[in-house]
Amino acid sequence: MKRYLPILIFAVALGFTGCEDVDFLDRPSLTTMNDENYWTSENNLRLFANGFYSNYFVGYNSAWGTDYAPLRGYYFSDDFTSTGKQGGFETQAPESRASTSETASWLTTYAGPTWDFAWVRKSNLFLERIEKMKASYLSESAYQHWSAVARFFRGYEYSRLVSVFGDVPYYDRVIGDSELDQLYKDRDSRTVVMDHVYDDFAYVLDNMRTSDGNVQYLNKYIAAGFISRFMLFEGTWQKYHLNNQEKAKKYLELAVRAANIVMASGNYSFASDFRSLFGSQDLAGNKEVIMYRHYDAALSITHHIASYSNLTESQTPAPNLSLAKSFICNDGKPYKLSSVANADKLDIKNMVASRDPRFEATFWDAPKKESATLLYACKFIDRVGVTYYGQTYPAAYGSNTNTNDAPVMRLAEVVLNWIEAKAELATMGGPAVTQSDIDQSINAIRNRPLDATAKAKGIVKTAALSLADLPDDPDRDPDVPALLWEIRRERRMEFVFEHTRLMDIKRWKKINYMNGTTHPDNLLGLWINFQQEYPEWLVTSKVNKLKVKKADGTIVTYNGSNAADMVGYYIPENITDRDAFTDRVYLAPVGNTQISEYLDKGYTLTQTPGW
Repeated sequence: MKRYLPILIFAVALGFTGCEDVDFLDRPSLTTMNDENYWTSENNLRLFANGFYSNYFVGYNSAWGTDYAPLRGYYFSDDFTSTGKQGGFETQAPESRASTSETASWLTTYAGPTWDFAWVRKSNLFLERIEKMKASYLSESAYQHWSAVARFFRGYEYSRLVSVFGDVPYYDRVIGDSELDQLYKDRDSRTVVMDHVYDDFAYVLDNMRTSDGNVQYLNKYIAAGFISRFMLFEGTWQKYHLNNQEKAKKYLELAVRAANIVMASGNYSFASDFRSLFGSQDLAGNKEVIMYRHYDAALSITHHIASYSNLTESQTPAPNLSLAKSFICNDGKPYKLSSVANADKLDIKNMVASRDPRFEATFWDAPKKESATLLYACKFIDRVGVTYYGQTYPAAYGSNTNTNDAPVMRLAEVVLNWIEAKAELATMGGPAVTQSDIDQSINAIRNRPLDATAKAKGIVKTAALSLADLPDDPDRDPDVPALLWEIRRERRMEFVFEHTRLMDIKRWKKINYMNGTTHPDNLLGLWINFQQEYPEWLVTSKVNKLKVKKADGTIVTYNGSNAADMVGYYIPENITDRDAFTDRVYLAPVGNTQISEYLDKGYTLTQTPGW
């Protein structure tokens, strides 16, 4: 078996039932699984654990699903722009926010779960059943491994809940229906919760197996990759939001430790070109991929993410000028400092030629009307899929029948988590980052192989980053050291339309980047000469609609006779900035109904600050 599939065999955690009508019906069944006879083997534990996979290792989701999926789910950040008014943050607390569903669901503008503790309960139930099995069915090493698996999922869920709501009630056991003081307890502080998560994750790193018989089953390396993600998030949140350096160091040090486990294993390397990480029909054997989700049309396990990268389907929101400008030039310098030919020309053609190879691998190399900004992301489809533009797409590239594999955890994220955590620790008295650290992380990524298509276009690898010659980007925020600025840039280039950008600017306390009034590049596309690059839009239907912004800020509107003057940054049609927002949007409010339900029982549920 080379893949994991979302196995939901054990209707299991919620589906045990019994009968009381006749005495002989109360005898334990010899042929049907129930809570009394299920917990008897490691294989049954493995099957139960697989029930968590579709919630936590979503990949490209399935069919038309978008939750936690790149491109179609992660589109709310300063990287992306739509026509018309920009999508906004919440403006008031919702009527209700609670759920008890185990279906993967989330809040788009927070990139995390709703107010739902079903998965916390499920992981606690898992732990309790493992504990009961210890004496009769599990060796000590098996007990340690499966306890680590259950604690990993509990820590994962609490990390996501805290990232959305901040303070949440913490439960380390299954709560009975009559335990009202526990069921209706108020929120625990995020630091209390995350200290429990820290303990769970430390246990995972000490006790989970390095292999559970298949590289796609949860193991120490997969878990460590996610632990590096969550501990980096919380460590930087503690630093920038709570000014708690003690906790920041604690969590960041665990992020470094977790990433080190992956990096020191020798199992993974940057042996793949960038595009193949996302468009491949089979990621088995890809040395950069720590875990992936495999899709198989024969098993009716498919998705639709490739079809929205196929040049035909529309993209809105779409990549904006702010994102494009962040890409480093191939000499390793930001464009304002670069000596690469035409580095200061911000049209698509020149940016493809002069930027880091990830630019060419991420975006189509000409304006596309299917994109709200004319810059089209084709990152999540292979090089063959886009050649069907204007034709009938095979099932692999159209509709919701796509079968390219999804990287769930990859080495690039681990090493970027690692180097950022080390750099943050260095600002708080920790060891200085060394050139060797940079070589193992940023420079290893930049040294990825190039595929044949990129080479044919003349794309070259980006020069290595040198600590002795760090770029001093004139656009750098003055409160961010130069090294951290370059690490943050590397993340932005690496993870376009993936899970990171909104979470990154939230943890860095930079949500103001979402303000298009103070960051006008958010509301623009790249530089374009319509007469030369896209004359098909110089038509009557675009009169008084098509607009460009000159370098001096002048806006030119197409009037039907000024085609030669339609040169500048593309302005998406009818664009306006999102509504004003405040720092309260870093965290989500709970529902008014949930607060009322607590009051009805004589308890208090505290609302999120600011709401």
